[in-house]
Amino acid sequence: MSGIDAGGPDDSIELGDLTDLADGDMRCFENIGDDGIVVCRVKGDLYALTDNCSHADTPLSEGRLRGYGLTCPLHGAAFDVRDGTHSGPPAWEGVDSHEVDEADGVARVVLARPERRDDGPVADGSHIQTR
Repeated sequence: MSGIDAGGPDDSIELGDLTDLADGDMRCFENIGDDGIVVCRVKGDLYALTDNCSHADTPLSEGRLRGYGLTCPLHGAAFDVRDGTHSGPPAWEGVDSHEVDEADGVARVVLARPERRDDGPVADGSHIQTR
């Protein structure tokens, strides 16, 4: 996507003006990170997750956002947009969450180092490759 500025003194990536993103809406940025990120606005705040379900390797941005829960469209795995934790099976681990700042009409995201938010042991074979 043009207009995305990588780098800078704080290693953040400019997402642009997201003031038009209403509560309960989300937007995908496919070219950020390995899997893209999905940015969600909930109760006025912006949250960002890696746009890839830890269970089924499917874009979370194609799922449904209800409150702080983002549900994968494939098998219904749900993740908390505030920290990437999962709410239980079929996912066995969370997804990476990323800090988002919004100031003067410009949103910026800081990508977390690759690290899954893990709420428990990962079961063998729990990740399904779909793309």
